[in-house]
Amino acid sequence: MSEKIRVGAVSYLNTKPLLHGLSISEVIGQITLSVDYPSKLAHQLRNNEIDLALLPVAAIPEIPNARIISDYGIASDGNVVSVAVFSQVPMEQIEKVYLDYQSRTSVRLAQVLLKEHWKRDVQLIAADEDYISKIGGTTAGVIIGDRALKHLGDFAYSYDLSAAWKAFTGLDFIFAAWVANKELPEAFVADFNAGNAAGLAALDRVIADNPYPHYSLLTYYTDNIKFYLDVRKKAGLERFLSLI
Repeated sequence: MSEKIRVGAVSYLNTKPLLHGLSISEVIGQITLSVDYPSKLAHQLRNNEIDLALLPVAAIPEIPNARIISDYGIASDGNVVSVAVFSQVPMEQIEKVYLDYQSRTSVRLAQVLLKEHWKRDVQLIAADEDYISKIGGTTAGVIIGDRALKHLGDFAYSYDLSAAWKAFTGLDFIFAAWVANKELPEAFVADFNAGNAAGLAALDRVIADNPYPHYSLLTYYTDNIKFYLDVRKKAGLERFLSLI
């Protein structure tokens, strides 16, 4: 493939190690890299505006010829910290839940867990941009990514969706994977995997380049986020896609 492969990703803290790895490895010369919202990436991949995306996994079924091409992604085994239902009252008292507009995977996971795990019949509200300020009383909200880390201490209750998924299924969870909409050359895939691995080998550099006062990035990158998609994580993905 002589033309550069068009790659899309999000620019959240959880993707920084992978993106850093791509930037310092040989594969950078083979790609053009753009960043956008997770939901926008799905739209671009579906419309063939990009060839490969770090895609929220809930969008995989709607991508023609979708295939996971890398051994790396954004996953968890228990507490992920940055994807949670935040509330000022305990789960049994929640009546309404705002759903973060930035990621359909987290929204679908929240819907599955509210219904099947917590057995709650709540009103689900599509969140607007300032929905976090409206969380209070019996109204909760799903907050994801960097904003979740920032708001960790602001609410009386935090229900980690990855930990709840583990309690519900016994399985790990994949939030996003590198998904292509076409066959890609084996040599490119090998270089791409090596690029991802290079980022994980340079966590000290990534942390130094992204000072963050709200949460320890070392803890986040080594305890909360699991970047390697092993068999247990793929089993969790299979179960999740069957439920949605």
